[in-house]
Amino acid sequence: MATNGYSNGGSTKGKPIKCKAAVAWGPGEPLVMQEVEVAPPARMEVRVKVLFTSICHTDLSFWRGENERQRRFPRIFGHEAAGVVESVGEGVEDLAPGDHVVPIFNGECGTCAYCHSSATNLCGTYRVDAFKSTMVSDNGTRFSVVNTSGDTVPVYHFLNTSTFAEYTVLDAACAVKINPAAPLEKMCLLSCGISTGWRRSKNKRGISDHRRGHQP
Repeated sequence: MATNGYSNGGSTKGKPIKCKAAVAWGPGEPLVMQEVEVAPPARMEVRVKVLFTSICHTDLSFWRGENERQRRFPRIFGHEAAGVVESVGEGVEDLAPGDHVVPIFNGECGTCAYCHSSATNLCGTYRVDAFKSTMVSDNGTRFSVVNTSGDTVPVYHFLNTSTFAEYTVLDAACAVKINPAAPLEKMCLLSCGISTGWRRSKNKRGISDHRRGHQP
């Protein structure tokens, strides 16, 4: 069933979408708002229309590129967002066009030993890796852009999300379906700010309680 005007039989399914994105061309260089092409989602991927996004210090750290491993350009940063699924790739069963989603950088396949472990939530396939700049399925990118020489070049991903764009492609394991009644402008903070802050405060409380001889 189509929701909010989105349908997997819509005119954009299976086709590239051209949209605006904030592209970083080099370490510390101003982001350039320009047109990029976003490929259709491959197997086990979804393409999402980003409606709200915000900036995090991790984006700034990689934009500065102080560590050589951070320097993969051109690149689209952003990992705190909320949006609506535009289309889904082959094999995706738990998400559909029109679903409201929050992108996450620490995805879960739900089937590996790590996902089933009570000791960790770092999935063997989709765990957070800030240095990874391509998609899991084929080590390729779903963004491309025309550079100043007129050549079409790939644009690299960031933290499995790349939300500084009107559309982005995510591994389905890195998109969490949320209640459509939830305000997206607030839900975008669940991607990083709230979840990371909550975890840090919980861990800090656990350490403090452990020192006192209490269980967290």
